[in-house]
Amino acid sequence: MATTYVKRAFKYRFRPTDAQAVELSRTFGCVRKVYNLALAARTEAWARQERVNYNQTSAMLTAWKRTEELAFLNDVSSVPLQQTLRHLQMAFTNFFGKRAKYPRFKSRKRSRKSAEYTTSGFRFRDGRLTLAKMSEPLDIVWSRPLPGGAEPSTVTVSQDAAGRWFVSLLCEDPSVRPLPAADTAVGIDVGLDHLLTLSTGEKIANPRHERRDRAALARAQRDLARKAPGDGANRRGARRKVAKIHARIADRRRDGLHKLTTRLVRENQTLVIEDLTVRTMVKNRALARAISDAAWSEFRSMLEYKAAWYGREVIAVDRFFPSSKLCSHCGRLAKSMPLHVRTWTCEGCGTTHDRDVNAAKNLKAAGLAVSVCGAGVRPQRRTPGGQPATKQKTPRREP
Repeated sequence: MATTYVKRAFKYRFRPTDAQAVELSRTFGCVRKVYNLALAARTEAWARQERVNYNQTSAMLTAWKRTEELAFLNDVSSVPLQQTLRHLQMAFTNFFGKRAKYPRFKSRKRSRKSAEYTTSGFRFRDGRLTLAKMSEPLDIVWSRPLPGGAEPSTVTVSQDAAGRWFVSLLCEDPSVRPLPAADTAVGIDVGLDHLLTLSTGEKIANPRHERRDRAALARAQRDLARKAPGDGANRRGARRKVAKIHARIADRRRDGLHKLTTRLVRENQTLVIEDLTVRTMVKNRALARAISDAAWSEFRSMLEYKAAWYGREVIAVDRFFPSSKLCSHCGRLAKSMPLHVRTWTCEGCGTTHDRDVNAAKNLKAAGLAVSVCGAGVRPQRRTPGGQPATKQKTPRREP
């Protein structure tokens, strides 16, 4: 039986030649055009209560290429065009499975510029990557080596709003194996004053990456607002300047989260977090900017996929679990706990708590209870025979 490894995407910057940049820009435009045409065709069929699948859109693509109006589709590799139809099929599958909204049309200015090549659309030999329709390999900045003997199965080329070019190679990584089992567990409470508070008492500072560049970002956005509407060179330059600042902020944030989540996964067997609805929380205009900068959703996503890689367990406790108001020493529930209260004393046992450390300890205890009871990690509203493990309350004693 062949050994299967985790598939990882290795992303690198590259510097295209003028000819390569023109070819890739043309490919991005054709990918967007085909996606929008196929989406329009499927939407019209949906209005007639008909369903169109990938095979039918693939046949449509062949017909489009034969028309005079869309003959330019023949000038680029057919592989990215077929791949965008597969992506559209997946988008509809997620929509019908109620996992996503109805697919939207791609915009020339706002949508991500990318093209995906499968093995028939590129050649990778001796560390040199050459895409279809190109005579020269890409000048890739190999910031880290690929796994030994790795052969990319998929290559994705993209350009971000800041004008940077990236190539992502999907490979099997034999170095990603489950770590030795550990007997450690940690509760993790996210916040704004401190990015994370652990049940061990450790507090990890919130770096507030966006605040560091807020003044420069505001100046760049003011300059952009002064430019005449349209697609002029001055406005494009101002827009790119804003995008570069946003990219710098996002890069720093992502780098910090990668280092933090890798450390937590390596040190702990079980990691317990709170199942927060960040999408709803950012509707609070007073906190939306700070919550977005903290990137709680990205933190959770990284924690979950790295835990799956390394044989760890992530448990998400119900968002309605009163982790802040519950005394981690005696289990007494405080009547109220406003956000400005950072330390409080339990009326039952007299223990003085740090709000965030106490919440992390309660999350850890509730998560371990979930693990032992076998309850699901998703919030449960109807549980046969009682409440979920994370919402059980101590029964009141009769006087």
